[in-house]
Amino acid sequence: MRTIEHVRSRFIKHFDGKTGNIYFAPGRINLIGEHTDYNGGFVFPGAIDSGIMAEVRPNSLNTIICYAIDMKDKIEFKVDDPIGPRTSWARYIYGIVQEMRKRGVDVKGFNAAFSGDVPIGAGMSSSAALVSCFAYAMNDLFGDNKLEKWDMALAGQATEHNYCGVKCGIMDQFASIFGQAGKLMRLDCRSREFEYFPFKPEGYRLVLVNSCVKHELKGSPYNDRRNSCENVVRKIAELHPEGEFETLRDCTWEQLEEVRQAVGEEDYTRAHFVLGEKDRVLAVCDALVAGDYETVGKKMYETHEGLSKEYDVSCEELDFLVDIARNSGVTGSRIMGGGFGGCTINLVKDALYNDFICKVKKEYQQKFAIEPKIIDVVIGDGARRLL
Repeated sequence: MRTIEHVRSRFIKHFDGKTGNIYFAPGRINLIGEHTDYNGGFVFPGAIDSGIMAEVRPNSLNTIICYAIDMKDKIEFKVDDPIGPRTSWARYIYGIVQEMRKRGVDVKGFNAAFSGDVPIGAGMSSSAALVSCFAYAMNDLFGDNKLEKWDMALAGQATEHNYCGVKCGIMDQFASIFGQAGKLMRLDCRSREFEYFPFKPEGYRLVLVNSCVKHELKGSPYNDRRNSCENVVRKIAELHPEGEFETLRDCTWEQLEEVRQAVGEEDYTRAHFVLGEKDRVLAVCDALVAGDYETVGKKMYETHEGLSKEYDVSCEELDFLVDIARNSGVTGSRIMGGGFGGCTINLVKDALYNDFICKVKKEYQQKFAIEPKIIDVVIGDGARRLL
């Protein structure tokens, strides 16, 4: 976690020596359940102990002035600006301001400086940490903390949709707001019901291996896959007008097979992955309750295979990292996050940890001339005020 002293020193420097309140919201990991959230399925995330820290102080103006410490970049905009700034990171702050106003928070002008230690592009949801941090701050400073946690999470999701061009599901914002130290959460993305699961696996560690690559593909591959899933649902609904089909969560394997020819092989294959992933999340929940981490690991490998071959969101670097894990005896490994780069998440026995880390660093650097970054996972608390 970034230190309070680090953020405060920059805030004082850029805002006339005055101090404000300090807030924090975390990034997240997801043990299993990728690309299921916007399909109404289940996910299994947890907040981590790194994220975004911001110092925020009202400024008695109608202007928001925000300094991004890590990028050494400052922007300002009017609270009621109908368009907002174009800078990509600033769009998130502008967007969450507008979404909090829509929900009845009387946002006034403020000064802010923020810093983060969630690697951007690593699939750990730095963007959700950013919007969750500012949502929590505005609710505290201008909303008398009247908004519920779900309201803030949904405001964060709407920010991605309406201002940043990503039709994401609710998992990232949910995890950043609702996280608890030492616990993972099974979230039903259709009903929004969730349950905390203590996660302290004796004899195992969770470790991320950051590939340090992020492939920027033409168009919007994330939205393309969402459109594929929605197309399958539409076709199934046409065949079964008596049913209620909102997302793939509502569809069966048999119904998917019925529309295979109508939707085409690409859309079919993507939907096939999503239905399989829904089943895998539930199997992992049962395995965790039973303390069966071998089954958890097996399902993680199955998820990676589906993400790579069916959903087509992996890349050469990530497949290579998972192959190293498998060859090193790692219990489970898979791509984590939206794809096309970022991290693998690995369930590693303590006895194998050191050898695995040495091997993955050596072989990955030999292959791609990049040193992967190792991130040991600590499951932490959700968004909160620190000072």
